[in-house]
Amino acid sequence: DHFDGTHFSAPEPLPSISFLSVLKWRMTSKRKSWTNWVDYQHGPTPVPEIEGKELKATFINHSTFLLQTEGLNILTDPIWSERASPFSFMGPKRVHAPGIAFDQLPQIDAVVISHSHYDHLDIPTVKKLVAKDNPLFIVPLGVDTIIRKHVPSANIKAIDWGSRVTLVNSVSVTAEPVLHWSARSLGDRNETLWAAYAITTPNGNIYFSGDTGYGSGKVFKETGKKYGGFRLALIAIGAYEPRWFMRPSHINPSESVKIFQDLNAAQAIGMHFGTFQLTDEGMDEPVNDLKTALAAAPVSPEKFHVLKPGESLDIK
Repeated sequence: DHFDGTHFSAPEPLPSISFLSVLKWRMTSKRKSWTNWVDYQHGPTPVPEIEGKELKATFINHSTFLLQTEGLNILTDPIWSERASPFSFMGPKRVHAPGIAFDQLPQIDAVVISHSHYDHLDIPTVKKLVAKDNPLFIVPLGVDTIIRKHVPSANIKAIDWGSRVTLVNSVSVTAEPVLHWSARSLGDRNETLWAAYAITTPNGNIYFSGDTGYGSGKVFKETGKKYGGFRLALIAIGAYEPRWFMRPSHINPSESVKIFQDLNAAQAIGMHFGTFQLTDEGMDEPVNDLKTALAAAPVSPEKFHVLKPGESLDIK
């Protein structure tokens, strides 16, 4: 019901992004300036693994987390490249180093990739991970084709919304619908699927939003009901201005808080901010706007966290 044989569609109708609307955004953009470079110290080297019910989430950068629980090490949308771009010489450039150096990573068992945009599917990082550990890549339908073109030996499982991959120790990963789109070039829009992921474990579930709009909120309410809530939700908070253009496919912090509530999550960590300047808001606006949104909800800031690159949160 979301594939016509050539193109995928979102669970709620999204307006088409025309060249004229992109041009309007660029011509009328009031992009705020970012700091050229922020010198964060690398976080401590992660432990090799964490057994049992303990859960540690380490924020690396952008939408990249290291999740450690049940003896597994899982990465989300890994990007260690200097730019989120098909080119090494142009495109959004990082303003800080990854919070964990690549050679600090423990052995990676699985990688979840939400969609094909360059800030989420970074082929140079995929190549390095395959060479290092050859982990299992769990990707939405069609994204496997992109990866295999560059890394034929990659171990990949491509899945549809609602499909599940079992890892070990009763841990599984299921793709869930969100409101977004895909493209790697001007001519392949929506030829691959996009997804959020629910990681189910014996000791609580984890949600990774990828990129999404909010729409009616139906998909998030249904996901929360399906899983009976989440121990931890990783939710985007950045890349949302201007709203007239970004609203259909990128949530702002007030919508991030709504998703947290819809999912019935016990804890959340914000992501998708402060690494690459992709849209018009200032570098610190997502964090400041999240504080305002939490106060308005009201939701305790002790439940919706913002970590610096390299920082970890131990989820009880």
